[in-house]
Amino acid sequence: MGQKKKSPPAAKSNARESAGQRAKAHRDGQVWAALIFATSEANKTSNNETIQKTITQLGKAFPDKSFQLLGEHTQQIFSEYESWVVPSKDLFLKIDSKGPTEKNDGVNLHLQLWREKNVLLKTDVILRKEPIFITGPKWGKGQLIMVVELR
Repeated sequence: MGQKKKSPPAAKSNARESAGQRAKAHRDGQVWAALIFATSEANKTSNNETIQKTITQLGKAFPDKSFQLLGEHTQQIFSEYESWVVPSKDLFLKIDSKGPTEKNDGVNLHLQLWREKNVLLKTDVILRKEPIFITGPKWGKGQLIMVVELR
């Protein structure tokens, strides 16, 4: 009737702690992806301070273009789990992490670029702190570019 609740045994407590440590150990990082519209027409380039460095890098890779941020998304990635980065409702990225590189300076990824229900691109990459640019399909009077960066 007046029994006290017993504390969980030390083994159960240790199991919970080690499960939490395993979960942290399998997290490979955080990926930021942005969907950019690039055009030769004189459109106003996005003036978002958080992506200004990326816009500058895009200008070097794609000269004579103006860029507009259409959407962005940040996603945690985990070894042996698929993650979806969805910067827009039509174009999104599936990421399968294969774990960190041997030097622990990046993450081995298998990327799939999807447009609705169609796979546009499948590739394996090593993602580091510098962004990668994936040119997507033509769209309107320009082209879509997916930017992917490890953060």
